[in-house]
Amino acid sequence: MMTQQITNSVPVDELVETMQAIRKEPRIAKFVFRARNRWQDGGHNRAEINEYHGALADHRRDQPFVMDLDEPPVLLSKDRGANPVEYLLAALSGCLTTSLVYHAAARGITLTEVESRYEGDIDLRGFLGMDETVRNGYEGIRITFKVKGNATEAELDELVQVAQNRSPVFDVVTHGTKVTVEREK
Repeated sequence: MMTQQITNSVPVDELVETMQAIRKEPRIAKFVFRARNRWQDGGHNRAEINEYHGALADHRRDQPFVMDLDEPPVLLSKDRGANPVEYLLAALSGCLTTSLVYHAAARGITLTEVESRYEGDIDLRGFLGMDETVRNGYEGIRITFKVKGNATEAELDELVQVAQNRSPVFDVVTHGTKVTVEREK
């Protein structure tokens, strides 16, 4: 009886099989993720994540993920959800962490702790159109990782670097992505 290798709760054998399948048929790696959003009132809007395309098939979750986005009272709303730039930090944190954990598992490194902190600086004069020299979004983001496991300090440092090198969200934030916007009529 063969036992499956699980490291950091990641099925490593399945990860390797997936990579082998992608090598044979690169189209398997092409994914399209989707989100919908509907304004509720004031700064409050609601996003829904459900359908996506990947591994050559369309997928629909049994239950969609629903996220409320809002602004805190100091930004003139009712705090019914994290604001969009906070969601960006959450997306960045989740993607960096997942990238780190998966790559550690692939290298046979068992992790015992992964924590991270995120801070981003925004000057509202950009968003409010008060100063065209001020950026609308984050001027800078600071990230601190705490990582422990059965690896040397150098290997753990390398994992943090690999997470940055392989994280799709880190790539989008640091390199930008072409975004097209149109108004449906």
